[in-house]
Amino acid sequence: MLNSAESLFIARAKNDISILPKMANRHGLIAGATGTGKTVTLRVLAEQFSSIGVPVFMADVKGDLSGIAQPGGDNPKVVERAKALNLPDFKFENFPVAFWDVFAGSGHPVRTTVTDMGPLLLSRILNLNETQSGVLNMIFKIADDNGLLLLDLKDLRAMSQYVGDNSEQFKTQYGNVSSASVGAIQRNLLVLEEQGGDRFFGEPALNIDDLIQTDPKGRGIVNIMSADKLMQSPNLYSTLLLWLLSELFEQLPEVGDLPKPKMIFFFDEAHLLFQDTPKALEDKIVQVVRLIRSKGVGVYFVTQNPLDLPDTVLGQLGNRVQHGLRAFTPRDQKAVKAAAETFRQNPEINVAAAITELAVGEALVSMLDEKGAPSIVDRALISAPRSRFTPLNEQERQMIIRSSLIYGHYEKMVDRESAYEKLKQRADIEKAKEQEILSPKENTAGSKSQSEVLFKAVAKSAAHAVGSQIGRQIIRGVLGSLFGGRRR
Repeated sequence: MLNSAESLFIARAKNDISILPKMANRHGLIAGATGTGKTVTLRVLAEQFSSIGVPVFMADVKGDLSGIAQPGGDNPKVVERAKALNLPDFKFENFPVAFWDVFAGSGHPVRTTVTDMGPLLLSRILNLNETQSGVLNMIFKIADDNGLLLLDLKDLRAMSQYVGDNSEQFKTQYGNVSSASVGAIQRNLLVLEEQGGDRFFGEPALNIDDLIQTDPKGRGIVNIMSADKLMQSPNLYSTLLLWLLSELFEQLPEVGDLPKPKMIFFFDEAHLLFQDTPKALEDKIVQVVRLIRSKGVGVYFVTQNPLDLPDTVLGQLGNRVQHGLRAFTPRDQKAVKAAAETFRQNPEINVAAAITELAVGEALVSMLDEKGAPSIVDRALISAPRSRFTPLNEQERQMIIRSSLIYGHYEKMVDRESAYEKLKQRADIEKAKEQEILSPKENTAGSKSQSEVLFKAVAKSAAHAVGSQIGRQIIRGVLGSLFGGRRR
């Protein structure tokens, strides 16, 4: 394992270009058109961070990153680049990997609870408008006040129906509940369920500590989340990664500037995060990106076009690798100009022209120096990855999954008593009492209606009181003010 004080070789121009571990939590950008080499750059960075004991998280969008778990040398172009760079200590090697998968087929299941996700991020997943989001917030608040845990989608469906059916009861304390909004939430929950969301929400929920591990040799674990299927639901994909970032921010302690990061988080297809994002949520994303650096986490956005990211985010990305861009349209030309202007200029290079001329594997690179200032941009050849280029076959993947220390913990879903079960119990009790009241042996037809109304009012009042008194108090974490999530 490399010493964490050493710089990590990334690319070669006239001189070697490296990233300083102590500056790696200042975030970064890997940009470029399709097929220009972004994935290789991501892989090289991940390998280098792992080699000094820094855990990495990345989403495998195209299904071609699993080979990191095996030594390389299988791709002639990679072998050729390694020889061209003539690196004295270069050798093909594997890196420790943990596989994750929302759908549980290609890795350990990734889950969270509805409560932990919170209403703001759920509104984004469900594509709710402002009014519908307000009702969802109300549903969360009523569940909170009544000690009803929202763990999985059936809990949220049951709670939504309960609030909709009893809207008059909640009107005074919480405000008007639009039946149309409740209907929209229910419909969108069904869509989310069809997309596989029912597998993502539940228990056991992901423990963030399981992503921040090293192997017996002290190398950082490379966490790879299978995302080729998940990308069919772009909103779910981007919100899932945003939730992971928020969990890291909430749960990790303040550490300031460390000799090396506690973790590096690669956000691939980053444009999806800011696509049709409400301004309020975008502001909170920017806040998380700005503050998470103090938790020792470096975030690296991977995207085709730098203009995909807001200026407020771009301004925080100190370590930059810009692969080739095409300038076929006015927007392309604007992107080239914008990308060129973000670099510390090199008098020997026409940066704007170079961006359109870069070959595959070439990039314009600028890393932060010892003082945290961006280095002068240089045109460079990205290093060759040391791991296998070819993805693992299913047998190889399953062998790694089953040999993991956490295998078996997340694989079996747990369904404890929560909102759905409690509301069902209440409904069953009310139904039984109603049948008793309606029995001709017990009541006359004339008293039937009054008794029924009276019992329903008492039952609802009692249920509300009991829930308020002994219901579990859901404690809001640091991010409660940011994303509306709550800790269990």
